[in-house]
Amino acid sequence: MQIDPNIFKPDAVSRETVTFNEQLAQLLSAMPPITKVTPQQVRDARRKGEGAFPPPVYSDMAEDRTIDGPGGPLRLRIFAGDRADGVFLHIHGGGWTVGAADMQDPFLEAMAKDAGVVVVSVDYRLAPEHPYPAPNDDCEAAAVWLVDHIEDEWGTDKLLVGGESAGAHLAVTTMLRMRDRHDYTRWAGANLVYGAYDLAGTPSQLLWDRGYLVLDAATMAWFNGHYLGGTDADLRDPDVSPLYGRLDGLPPALFTVGTWDPLLDDTLFMASRWAEHGLDVELAVYPGGVHAFDAFPISIAVEARSRMHAWISDRVA
Repeated sequence: MQIDPNIFKPDAVSRETVTFNEQLAQLLSAMPPITKVTPQQVRDARRKGEGAFPPPVYSDMAEDRTIDGPGGPLRLRIFAGDRADGVFLHIHGGGWTVGAADMQDPFLEAMAKDAGVVVVSVDYRLAPEHPYPAPNDDCEAAAVWLVDHIEDEWGTDKLLVGGESAGAHLAVTTMLRMRDRHDYTRWAGANLVYGAYDLAGTPSQLLWDRGYLVLDAATMAWFNGHYLGGTDADLRDPDVSPLYGRLDGLPPALFTVGTWDPLLDDTLFMASRWAEHGLDVELAVYPGGVHAFDAFPISIAVEARSRMHAWISDRVA
């Protein structure tokens, strides 16, 4: 794993990305801060496309299935194309609070088609109604179900996991739980995209000074507060902050982040820990990429998603 220091220089950011970031900052500045509204108001606004993201587009490929979960019925949203070289357990982002399994259908459909995998997105329970450990419990339950059913359902034993932001966090805690509670370490790979791995706050979180670009220090604290629900959870417990976990037995991983993301250090630190454990790791850092940059129509987003799909395809080939 190598990091080119030049990617952090201002002139590494393309004019397209600079322009987009300026427009995004202007758009977000005209909206009420997320910290001033309720999680349900944010969820409703996102369904309507009132914010930085357009309204969701639902895929004809997607099929919903319900399995038994620790808190009741647990929905899995499944995308199966013509090939099933492996299965990818997807865990959505949204700060454990405002996301959903059906909010990124076009991206998951594209992953299924381009990487040749069945994508299974878990609709885990959200905070603050269901704080920690409920989201972790649901993701663990989905992983256990897939391990038990993957061969009968799709004729493969190759299972990957990944997600974005809070989803990347839950992907790592799920792998740790599967290793420690179920003796499962046969993951084919982990696709970890701008995750939050230290909820006590890394320097890039706490010292963020670029303004509100989808995420900032105050917003991160708002998400963390809802997720932890006022509990006295140890912020260095690997089930809360997986940066502090033992990583032995974990699979090859691709880490993706932008240089204009408050969670930049989380990715750099976690990728370094992967390397320290002698694990196969690739690091993709995109100049000027804000949090969730790959969800926007800019060139670095296309580049990032293409690399993810190729990496996943290689892992199941």
